[in-house]
Amino acid sequence: MTFTRPLRHRLCLAFIGFSLAVPAVAAAQGATTPPEKPAAEGNTTAPAGSTAPPAGSPTAPAGNAAAPASTTPEIAPGAVPAAPDAGAAPAPSGTQPLPALVPPVVVPAAPANPEVVPAPAPPKKEEHWYDKLRIRGYTQFRYNHFPSFDENENLVNDQGDKSIGGDNGFFIRRARVILFGDVHEHVSIYLQPDFASAISTQLNVAIMRDWYADLFIDKKKEFRIRVGQSKVPFGFENLQSSQNRLPFDRSDGINSALKDERDIGAFFYWAPAEIRHRFKHLVDSGLKGSGDYGVVGFGVFNGQTANRIERNDNRHVVGRVTWPFKFGEQFVEIGAAGYYGKYNVNLVTQGMTTYTLENGENDLQDMRAVASFVFYPQPIGFAAEYNIGRGPSQGTANPLVISTRDLQGGYAQAMVKIDDVFGTTLIPYGRYLYYEGGKKFEDNAPRYLIKEFEFGAEWQIFKALEITAAYMFSDRTSSKFPYTQQQGQVTRLQVQVNY
Repeated sequence: MTFTRPLRHRLCLAFIGFSLAVPAVAAAQGATTPPEKPAAEGNTTAPAGSTAPPAGSPTAPAGNAAAPASTTPEIAPGAVPAAPDAGAAPAPSGTQPLPALVPPVVVPAAPANPEVVPAPAPPKKEEHWYDKLRIRGYTQFRYNHFPSFDENENLVNDQGDKSIGGDNGFFIRRARVILFGDVHEHVSIYLQPDFASAISTQLNVAIMRDWYADLFIDKKKEFRIRVGQSKVPFGFENLQSSQNRLPFDRSDGINSALKDERDIGAFFYWAPAEIRHRFKHLVDSGLKGSGDYGVVGFGVFNGQTANRIERNDNRHVVGRVTWPFKFGEQFVEIGAAGYYGKYNVNLVTQGMTTYTLENGENDLQDMRAVASFVFYPQPIGFAAEYNIGRGPSQGTANPLVISTRDLQGGYAQAMVKIDDVFGTTLIPYGRYLYYEGGKKFEDNAPRYLIKEFEFGAEWQIFKALEITAAYMFSDRTSSKFPYTQQQGQVTRLQVQVNY
């Protein structure tokens, strides 16, 4: 069989390419498989380390092992090659088939800093005005019938503690639940009922104490208008919460100005943000502050006092200024207030006794001015208030005639705040009060003369529990007809629960 020249050239080139591919495949196998034993003598595979002839060269370079002999029979030029015999014997054992060239699988490397995909944000909860409201309160349990050196069952105080005197026993003085909070950026509310009030001989009656809204004029909440039933800005002790006050009851001299300290009206308050924080600190720190009623406060109110029908077409006006400041590390507060209006007295016949009004006029002049001084207990403290004025009262020479008469009175109180007494706080105190004048909100406006001294101690076991014990010497006009003077002593105990 003869081959033509072009065919011979193609066969040469194919043979050279095959020779070049064999070493490359062998090198790839050596990189991934353990080295094999040396080939047996007569093996036609090129040894490791041999170099393939350059492309296009008809023969291998000198010194290299010979390329494997072709097993294809030589074909003469012009002849057609025969088809392979299906039954032909396999290749000799010394010749190994070439592996298929498979491209390597490339595994992408993990990124150095994989990006963390944040979890989807939960759906935003819809806010309602009532979500911002908070609840707090306190309850005072009392017992005023421990043995005393001078007991007097006729010694009573209807304006204060109704369990003094008589056959009274355990008594709930106050049971308050307070709902408060901001319902808007410029509006807050304060709602406080008392579930331990008394109407005649019925005890533990629910009565509204506070029900008002503060309307803030500016974003810093330094200017506000208060509308509703709230405390009237007069004095210090009247504004101080009974939850914080040391003595069991407010002094008659100041508290006789406003029954329950409250009325329905509208009041304007202003205090710088810094001073508002100071008012809050004086309460939260246990220094017995009065709360935030502004540095300046003034307004108008009905005048008949809380939970009572207005009886004339006249409004009371009130104004107050106070300033809490620091003297070194000591907090001090000085204030003054006053009000003016006309009051309508409730006249009743007591047995055969009938009371009359001077000149038949029942819209009686009602005005007072008060000065306050507080030296906060750090640890020694002192507080004093005194007011003078004119108001409805029975006469001294003729008690059956009611008219506007002079009045005066106040109190002085000393205290010591002792912290870390076995992990608790103890505050001993002593207070003397004096009042001479009428009580306009009682039937027939009886005239009082009161001299009273009380000393005791408040033991703050923890925030939720306080116990106060006191001993009182009292000389006061009875609130029962015929309004006689009574003297006596009372041993008192109170358990207060804060929540």
